[in-house]
Amino acid sequence: MDLKDIQKYFDQKMHEQNNLPIHDFEGYSPAEMELILYFTFEADSPIILQKLSDSDYQKIPILNQIKYLLELIDKNGEIKLTSKGFLPTKIVADLYQQKFLKDEFIERGISKLYKETDSITVNITRILIELAGLTKKRNGKLSLTKSSSKLLHDNYELLRLIILTFTTKFNWAYLDGYGDNQIGQLGFGFSLILLSKYGNEKRLDSFYADRYFKAYPKLLDSIQPTYGTLESYSRGCYSIRTFERFLDYFGLINIQVERNGPNTLKYISKTDLFDKLIKCTPHKKRL
Repeated sequence: MDLKDIQKYFDQKMHEQNNLPIHDFEGYSPAEMELILYFTFEADSPIILQKLSDSDYQKIPILNQIKYLLELIDKNGEIKLTSKGFLPTKIVADLYQQKFLKDEFIERGISKLYKETDSITVNITRILIELAGLTKKRNGKLSLTKSSSKLLHDNYELLRLIILTFTTKFNWAYLDGYGDNQIGQLGFGFSLILLSKYGNEKRLDSFYADRYFKAYPKLLDSIQPTYGTLESYSRGCYSIRTFERFLDYFGLINIQVERNGPNTLKYISKTDLFDKLIKCTPHKKRL
């Protein structure tokens, strides 16, 4: 056996190893997990983003809030931002009053809506349209780009752009108080797989968090809890980012909160929209 044969033998063994199903990866192989992690919606990935009917696109809160804001900007030609670069109060009030997305503290009367940063959902919406290249800022004014004018009439491409922007450009650690780490955002595609597999029944958010951390245990190494245990703190971080500020914004889950004495239980199930938009194929054995 010469060196070429030896190299070929080891390459084959490595290929076989990379394509073996792993229990902690929900039966996916290391090679498939790389696609899920870095090429979530690309051609070879087990996750497929599907086209919806016009009526189904109307069920996606963040999409419709973004479209409404873009149409406001288009109608006005441009919007003058505040000195700090935020939306003016009139636009903030108009956008929030549409009730595409709500803020718990505002709805409960704990805080009042005045400026953009009073509402996380409004703040995130303005950030997303900028990160996605749908708007441009010049001389303190916000206006549409040429690409956004076309995308306003293409729900699939606009939604795809928003999802990719939300998951790869927007920092999920923004405003949640859990610190600058990648919990939830890294491997968000794996969370989609978990919901696709288990989401027909309502399950505790911790059910998903535990499976997520089995797949990505290294994420726990840099976490320093400011309260509670490492386990409960990390679960809370994963839950608020993945469920409350990602999947719920896109209309893909139902969240049911129940009180159990001093504890609050959060149950998650997927909506009908989830399976219409997200298709997850099982592990494929590769030769």
